[in-house]
Amino acid sequence: MYSLKYKVTTSTCDSEGRLKLYSALQMMQDCSEMWIDSEPRVKQYFAQQNMAQLLASRQVEVVRVPEYKEELTVTTSVYGMKPMFGFRNTFIYDAQGNPCYRTWSMGAFVDKCTGKLKRVDDTTIASMHLEPQAEMNYRDRRITLPKDGGRVLDPIKVLRADIDYNRHMNNANYVRMAMELLPADFDVKGLRVEYRVAAKLGDMLTPTVYQTDAGFIVALSIDTEACAIIELFSLATVATKP
Repeated sequence: MYSLKYKVTTSTCDSEGRLKLYSALQMMQDCSEMWIDSEPRVKQYFAQQNMAQLLASRQVEVVRVPEYKEELTVTTSVYGMKPMFGFRNTFIYDAQGNPCYRTWSMGAFVDKCTGKLKRVDDTTIASMHLEPQAEMNYRDRRITLPKDGGRVLDPIKVLRADIDYNRHMNNANYVRMAMELLPADFDVKGLRVEYRVAAKLGDMLTPTVYQTDAGFIVALSIDTEACAIIELFSLATVATKP
């Protein structure tokens, strides 16, 4: 397990002094990325093989939104690893140790040069320290788009500020873009994101917004190919084991 300490600061707050969902996702991502420092053999293997782990999907349950100046702890633990995919929980806790956000995610192992999936050998997998799978309501990682009823909105350009060191759009920015398309009073209690194709600098992402009984689904696409699909829920879920 790997953990980072944070404080809810001015730049991470919305207009009501509450932690922005976008900022919470950045905290989760940072902790997930830093996790590899706790597994030196895995880190060495990925460096030797010129490999990276890219986020393929994430599910988030919002338990409580922290407020300005709250002290937070973000933890990441891996509970499963296959030759080409890894599975982890990333939780954000308040100062009393209560969860504010529960998440699980799947990462894909890729070759940095080709961008294609690449297998991790059995010895490296066996060296991993796996943690118990955390308690939350696990949904399917794949999101099915409605067949009709979507509103197509104006394209959004991928800017330099959207790009991270992997040279494509940072995964939190897909959610940030989707949030801007929803009603201002929509209270997000949970979300799922399926990442399909990495958007790059200068790409034009066309949003299609679907309203559902549970909330909204936003597809961000280049031409007819969805780069990411984001489903946002307005109802809280009860934590259960998978």
